[in-house]
Amino acid sequence: MLAADGTPLKVSLQRALRRQKIRALLLISPLLLFIILTFVAPIGDMLFRSVENGIVPENLPRTVAALEDWDPRLGELPSEEVFAALQADLVIAEEKKVHTRVGSRLNYENPGISSLFRKSGRRVDKMEEGNYKEQFLDIDKGWGDVEVWRTIQRYSSPYTAGYFLAAMDAKPTIDGVEMKPDDERIYLYLFWRTFLLSITITFSCILLGYPVAFILANLPLRTSNLLMILVLLPFWTSLLVRTSSWIVLLQQEGVLNDTLVALGILSDDGRLQLMYNQTGTIIAMTHILLPFMILPLYSVMKTVSPSYVRAAKSLGATDWTAFWKVYFPNTVPGIGAGAILVFILSIGYYITPELVGGTSGIFISNRIAYHISSSLNWGLAAALGVILLLVILVFYWLYDKIVGIDNVKLG
Repeated sequence: MLAADGTPLKVSLQRALRRQKIRALLLISPLLLFIILTFVAPIGDMLFRSVENGIVPENLPRTVAALEDWDPRLGELPSEEVFAALQADLVIAEEKKVHTRVGSRLNYENPGISSLFRKSGRRVDKMEEGNYKEQFLDIDKGWGDVEVWRTIQRYSSPYTAGYFLAAMDAKPTIDGVEMKPDDERIYLYLFWRTFLLSITITFSCILLGYPVAFILANLPLRTSNLLMILVLLPFWTSLLVRTSSWIVLLQQEGVLNDTLVALGILSDDGRLQLMYNQTGTIIAMTHILLPFMILPLYSVMKTVSPSYVRAAKSLGATDWTAFWKVYFPNTVPGIGAGAILVFILSIGYYITPELVGGTSGIFISNRIAYHISSSLNWGLAAALGVILLLVILVFYWLYDKIVGIDNVKLG
């Protein structure tokens, strides 16, 4: 068959479809470009920092090359040629004012190296030619520590797995990888606490949100719309204000404890510890994330026809049997949608655990924020973020295998 212009109809249709696709792509290209520049690229750059280690080989190229022939297993200091190479690199690095950055990077792996680079940077241009090993040792005896040179050699590659090892409470040694001492392990426990509290918060939201959504779905429309405003009201209040309100309510001298003491339920010395611990984190975050559970449940429950329950009762089922066997299975997709929302949001929460969690209720996100804003160890923060992202994807995959992501509905 031929089109009006004489070309085959199939070819003409393909051209029309191609023009439509190009037109659609041009329409979304500004938004796509905006997302790439402001979202994808910054996140990709941050995640790349988890393996990037260019600062050492870029600023100490001669030292890195000279250390290739040095055997760290012998326990001896490098040769005079390595110290000469270090002197040449530090002279250039000091002129560029980057020697302190190199020291800061290596200081993450071996505390104390930063001071070596600062002290040596101030005096390296005054060194006499020759006998560099003795001159470096005169500046600071730390240059005589073999572990310092092992650290420089270990992190002389442009890429490193050191950040990921640190994020898993491990460290590289000359014999391989080993776990840190028990009193220095923190991140694995923080990951475990984050997931445990997030799961607890998710189940708390299900237990509290399901009855509320059920009532809203079965009330007359005018009444349910009025009550829905109360559910949405927290969204119109600052997160900081809501979290601070829980501090006022739950602290030892707060409203709740004062009321229980006034009623004689508690003694003045037996006030409840509900704040600055895991309990405070669970309570505050459950309240904050509860609407994210209620809304998907409500939207799904509105689609469940009341005739299903009536039919079950007409066949002899009790109220409980009709609910459990008929009504509840139809609301499982809403539970799945709400659980995914609450769980993923709670894992990445920062402000609420920081304010009410104390030392036992903070999440891994708080530690990531610390390394970004305080310790400035962006590589470790990126590694922690990558691990958190991968674990979330694993949970998502398991959920898809067990429940099925196709069964998740928002209404």
